[in-house]
Amino acid sequence: MASNGPTFYELYRRSSIGMTLTDTLDDLIGEQRIDPQLAMKILSNFDRAIAETLSDKVKARLTFKGSLDTYRFCDEVWTFLIKNVTFKMENGAQTVTADKVKIVSCNAKRPEGQ
Repeated sequence: MASNGPTFYELYRRSSIGMTLTDTLDDLIGEQRIDPQLAMKILSNFDRAIAETLSDKVKARLTFKGSLDTYRFCDEVWTFLIKNVTFKMENGAQTVTADKVKIVSCNAKRPEGQ
């Protein structure tokens, strides 16, 4: 099957907005108001739109410090589990702490054929 352009990771589907969208689409499918194929198109558009928007609009930087608990690299995706994390915003004015943080990092460009 030929691709119609770049594909995007489905990472943001597990965010609160992604989960809400998925739940709503499930409800609409259950009520037979939309077809499952339309729901999949909507989710694909969501993947593209959120990735492009975050890439274009978010320019803030932060640093973080913590204890690396676990890391793994599988299928071109890094996953880091960090404990006792302190985040510091770029200007140093704001600091946020967390007991545990999971960071998932993917290649900006997917390998050929995916």
